[in-house]
Amino acid sequence: MAALRVAALGWLVLLLAGGGPWAAGQKRKEMVLSEKVNQLMEWASKRPVIRMNGEKFRRLVKAPPRNYSVIVMFTALQPHRQCVVCKQADEEYQILANSWRYSSAFTNKIFFAMVDFDEGSDVFQMLNMNSAPTFINFPAKGKPKRGDTYELQVRGFAAEQLARWVADRTDVNIRVMRPPNYAGPLMLGLLLAVIGGLVYLRRSNLDFLYNKTGWAFAALNYIHGSSQAQFVAETHIVLLFNGGVTLGMVLLHEAATSDMDVGKRKIMCVAGIGLVVLFFSWLLSVFRSKYHGYPYSFLMS
Repeated sequence: MAALRVAALGWLVLLLAGGGPWAAGQKRKEMVLSEKVNQLMEWASKRPVIRMNGEKFRRLVKAPPRNYSVIVMFTALQPHRQCVVCKQADEEYQILANSWRYSSAFTNKIFFAMVDFDEGSDVFQMLNMNSAPTFINFPAKGKPKRGDTYELQVRGFAAEQLARWVADRTDVNIRVMRPPNYAGPLMLGLLLAVIGGLVYLRRSNLDFLYNKTGWAFAALNYIHGSSQAQFVAETHIVLLFNGGVTLGMVLLHEAATSDMDVGKRKIMCVAGIGLVVLFFSWLLSVFRSKYHGYPYSFLMS
């Protein structure tokens, strides 16, 4: 009986002194977790999207302990893979990760990573994955659920759509900040130049400027963001864009075959090129906005 009391007293002393084996194991887990978080924070400070191979993925994403979520894009960016969609999705993913990295709300609660097939094919095999790009959220606790795999074909890969999905899965709200795009002002300047040229050519008859129906038609700007639906006005807008391209081709033909003086033919040539470039670029832009993943663009995306 005395021996049992001595043993119990010894265990009590150990627990009071350091917590025993359980406390040692807990401290070890905390040290490992701290090292992982510090490593990820260091990499994220250099590059918002952390590139991972198989070893890094297993150690930092799959293996416990982990108190952070990791959004991983599985992709195939090498040129010989010829994955055009992967490149476009990567551009949007980089925008999302940069928006989070340079946000005032940035914390170690979530990280953005990437696994390229040519750098981590073993990861693709581990997850039985045979398509790219694919986005998966690895939550801080437990395994990924069905909703943690992003529905790329349904929602597209725009940074704003990815941000909504991230907020839904992690409760982290990211305000997407896109880099400045100067294509819009340039195209506006080109449009004004084309309009100015047309007004100059028709300076003897400017009645069309007072046509209210024409201005109302030009003001329509409704484009549905999905290939599964279409606004009524969208048909007229696409028709207008095709008409602009056709008008540009007619002006180019007239500039090449007309007997007018050289000055007017030059103006017609410039106006024709401007119309073709402007409206064809808009047509491709509309098509890309409806069919996410369409690889081609011209002047504007």
